[in-house]
Order: sequence, then C-alpha cells, then structure tokens
Amino acid sequence: MGKGAVLGTIALSLLAVPARAAGPHTDPEASATLPAPDATGLIEVLRTAVTEGAPGALAEVDDNGSSYRLARGVADRGTRQLISTDDRFRIGSVTKTFSTVVLLQLADEHRLDLDAPVDRYLPGLLPDDRITVRHLLSHRSGLYDYTNDMFARSVPGFEAVRDKVFTYGQLVRLSLTKPRTNEPGAAYAYSNTNFVVAGMLIEKLTGHPVKTEYDNRILKPLKLTDTFYVHPDTRIPGRYARGYLTPDTAGAPLVDATAQTASWAQSAGALISSARDLNTFFSALLGGKLVSPARLAEMERFTRVDAKTSYGLGLRRRDLSCGVSVYGHTGAVQGYYTYAFATKDGRRSVTAAATTSNNGKVLTTLGGVLESAFCGKQAKARSLPAAGAPDLTQ
Repeated sequence: MGKGAVLGTIALSLLAVPARAAGPHTDPEASATLPAPDATGLIEVLRTAVTEGAPGALAEVDDNGSSYRLARGVADRGTRQLISTDDRFRIGSVTKTFSTVVLLQLADEHRLDLDAPVDRYLPGLLPDDRITVRHLLSHRSGLYDYTNDMFARSVPGFEAVRDKVFTYGQLVRLSLTKPRTNEPGAAYAYSNTNFVVAGMLIEKLTGHPVKTEYDNRILKPLKLTDTFYVHPDTRIPGRYARGYLTPDTAGAPLVDATAQTASWAQSAGALISSARDLNTFFSALLGGKLVSPARLAEMERFTRVDAKTSYGLGLRRRDLSCGVSVYGHTGAVQGYYTYAFATKDGRRSVTAAATTSNNGKVLTTLGGVLESAFCGKQAKARSLPAAGAPDLTQ
C-alpha cells in the first residue's frame, strides 16, 4: 500500500483498487447504495478519542476493493512509537462472534441443536434445564455476569486476575453464587457467563480446545494471520499497540494492561486481532462464507436492546442516523475498546480500536466511526450512545 498524506500525527492512507464487477443490489443496506466514507469525520473521531484519554486510536474501512486506514496517537506511551492500523490488539467481546460461528457450524453439522437444553450436552452444569443454547448466544439465559463483581473496582479487580488462570467451571461457579437476572428466554441481559458456557460446549462437542476450533474453522480458512488465541500466555505476538486501563479515580495515572492472561474471559473475550482481520472476518460472515444461509438468518433474529442497538446470536445490529443498519460486535477488555461492523452484504466493513478502557467518553466517541464509515458526510452525528456502562460487558 502506498503512503498517504500525513496530517499531524494522523496517518491517512487510501488504497483505491478497482472493485469487482457486481450484480444489481436490491438490499437497501447493500454497500453499493452507500455514500463514500467520510475520511475527515473518521479523523475527527480518532482525534477526539485521543483528546479524551486514549493514548492511541485507529480505524480501517474496507469497501469492496478500496481501503481507508487512519491512526492517531501512540502505540506505546513509553517509546512514543506511533500507532498504526497494522498493530494487533485485544478485541474483547468481539470474540463472542467467533465463538458463535463455531457453534453454528456445529449446528450445520447436526452436532448441536440450538433449542436443546444446555444440560443435554453439559449435564448438571446449570441449575435450570430450560436454559437452551440459543438463550446463551442471545444473552437471554438469565445467568448472572460474574465480571460485575470481579471488576467492581477497575484496577484492583484487574490486578487480582491479571496473571490468574481460571477453568471454565470456576467462572461458571462464580456466576452461580448469585441469583439469575431473569427466567430463561424472558429478557435480554448481557452476561459473559453465557459465552464461557459456549466455550465449554465447543470443547465438549469437538473434543478440542477452543483455540483449535478457532484456528481450523475460521482463522486458517480466512487466512487471518493477525488473529490469535494465546490463553493463558500473556503476550501479544508480533507488532501490537499497548493497552491502558483508566483507573476509577479521576486523574490517577493510566495502568498498562497489555500483558494479561485474559483467563477471566477466554471464549467470551480473549482473542487478539487486527483491524484488517476483523474486517475480513465480518465481511466473510455476512457474505455467507462461514455458516449456512439458514444459520446466518438465525444470527440476524434480533432482540431490541435500546433505541439504536439490537442483539441476535453473538451479533449486534446498530441503526445509524442515515437509516442504514450495520452488523458486528463491540469489545471491551482492560486497555482496549473495539468496534467491528459491516453492511448486511459484507462489502463494506470498519474496525476501530482505542487503547484505553473504563473511559465512557472514549467508548461513546469511538462509536462515531460507524456514522462516518457508513453514512459518509450526510451523517447527522459523529458518535453513538454507548451500549451500556463503560465496563467489560460490551
């Protein structure tokens, strides 16, 4: 890719490759009907995120052959190395979509029934045999989110688990010490516990670690060379941006949270990736390359969460100011926020990351990349309201 203009500490590169010829589009959310991404708006979002406390922020838009790659700030506060869209980072709950794809592939192989009780596959694990696999993947199980207590205080909570290695069973038991939030299927209530159980299902049904299933079913087929499941290793391989946790006390110094086992998250949030890989993943998923059309349709059966957000099976939908809906997931893990979304046809995708967490302003601001990437200059707003509190349940 050729070098683009350098604007202050923002590097902007546009790679204009002729797009493949495509047939006519009838889907109103197809990328062919969208205005061009607003590069100026994207720059504004990244600049604001850095001003609000993120050491670095990046975004990449891939649009049917053309790419917009932008970055602002530093990847390392110590060395002052500039952040780049080539940097890898922890993607937090975007991992949930990967876990869902594995389970839906198993459903396509007739090895899993989404409407079967979890206890059919993991006997005695859960206290209610009415909780189904579908309930887990749509956050309607009612299982309490153990991270609410684990990270009630951001820095002490993180330091207590930074180097710890949990079993899946230990995490589930932490959840089961608390009452359930609702009856199975009665309401949406986001919980990392659901996707810890999803990881247990993957391992029980395949006889392999989740890492093996991610590798063989998603990473290798899509050639995602920047995406890794290294648990319980604490290192990010290759080139990466360091992540910084914002303490609860205003004005307290940022905490470098880069090195951690992420064992508290595992199949709910421990993957490492890059903007390019996440765009490739969501484009492939929404383009029908990872699961059958029937399973993709099930992923896209959404429950309304708030005015602009709905949740399907391991997949979020965001409704934008220009009338377009986009599909993907958000992620929050100590030191990093991520937005990764694509059009319904998968032809335009955007991934943005900021290298801080526990900072609600940055989380909300970063959502503005969706408006600039998909609505272009007609966007009515540069940011979206955050989906929930600025914690680890994104």
